[in-house]
Amino acid sequence: MAHNILLLQGPVGPFFRRFARDLEKAGARVFKINFNGGDRLFFHGERCFDFDLPKDQWPLWLEKKITELNIDTIYLFGDCRHYHAVAREIAPRLGVEVYVFEEGYLRPNYITLERNGVNGHSGIVRQAEKYRRGKRLEKPETHLRGSSFFHAALYAMAYYLAAAAQSGKFPHYEHHRPLKPVPEGLKWLRAGWRKIAYKVTERKYRRLLLGTQPPDFYLVALQVHSDMQIRAHSSYDSIEAFIADCIRSFANNAPAETLLVIKHHPMDRGYTDYSRAIRSIARQNGVAQRVIYVHDLNLPRLLRNTLGLVTVNSTVGLSALLHGKPVKAMGNAIYDMPGLTTQKPLDEFWQAPTRVDIDLFERFRAWLHRNNQIKGNFYRRVTASGYHSGMILPELLKETVFKSHRQADNNADTTINDASQKEIRRVNFETIDTSPRQCRLYQ
Repeated sequence: MAHNILLLQGPVGPFFRRFARDLEKAGARVFKINFNGGDRLFFHGERCFDFDLPKDQWPLWLEKKITELNIDTIYLFGDCRHYHAVAREIAPRLGVEVYVFEEGYLRPNYITLERNGVNGHSGIVRQAEKYRRGKRLEKPETHLRGSSFFHAALYAMAYYLAAAAQSGKFPHYEHHRPLKPVPEGLKWLRAGWRKIAYKVTERKYRRLLLGTQPPDFYLVALQVHSDMQIRAHSSYDSIEAFIADCIRSFANNAPAETLLVIKHHPMDRGYTDYSRAIRSIARQNGVAQRVIYVHDLNLPRLLRNTLGLVTVNSTVGLSALLHGKPVKAMGNAIYDMPGLTTQKPLDEFWQAPTRVDIDLFERFRAWLHRNNQIKGNFYRRVTASGYHSGMILPELLKETVFKSHRQADNNADTTINDASQKEIRRVNFETIDTSPRQCRLYQ
């Protein structure tokens, strides 16, 4: 019997359409659910379905669709979106596997694909001994070339415009972030202008921090203001709360001769600016002359020069470990384990950060390569891999994603509606746990 695969929302752009072609080429039947005009723009056809009802009807509607299409596998991007969080709860009770795409744990040009969940929902074991027994990478990594910023910006603008143009067809849709094309477009323009301006305004910090003899400084890496990993997988409700915590702890505990450098997230450039908040918090804690806020300094060079990194759960933590720099993770991060990150409280980190076990990190990184990291890019095909999606999959994932599709009976379309082919267990929707402990659902 052919595998019947259901795609929910993917990254903005044509990635899921290309991925579907790869699956179909391998013999699977692929169906897609669209939630707004942006989804429709990049993926439409006879096997696409629109969900245009109020979101409280989504669980029952999805269960019915899974049953009538005889779905055995679901793929989605971002596991904390409301529609996806509900799907992750329902699918296992129906015997359906769920695979989650996310930006790569390793950067740049890597894609993450895990079963059931990613980041704080990942099944990755946080026990060092599991990885100490593993193999290191047998050969150096091949880094793919090419920036995806232009493609991502273009796709995002097209997505928002299409969503606005067809909003009447999806009157009940609730996006996980603002879905207004004009304000979003202006923010992208502002991001471009600020990037140019920072090259001038941050020149003095570039000389100070990226030179051969920088002062002693600790680095705080900020995440995007709307990053669900902050709210779903940490105790912080906002980036501002994290900043305040770091500055207060630094002021009270760090050696007097050290500086604190706070690095803005490049994808948040057009949306937020914490200059006023940082100045105010630094003055209140008596460290106004020791706190530096930067936006566009080269991150790898900052990591090479820093004494250590503080982050919530950003993948920048993995980059810091790659440079052998001590890391304090303030949230639920996949790499937060003894031997890699500091397990002490933040107040103690400034005085005596824990050294990185480089051998353990290399084995952990090799495990990620083999199990859930795909060479590729959501927004730009950066390699001729033989797949429409441009992905280069490790062998373990290749076997998982394209499992036995080629042996399927391609004439079995008539069986799609035969629910008797699979035991369907009805879901008691009152038991679905959507509490903050599991994953906060955002509108």
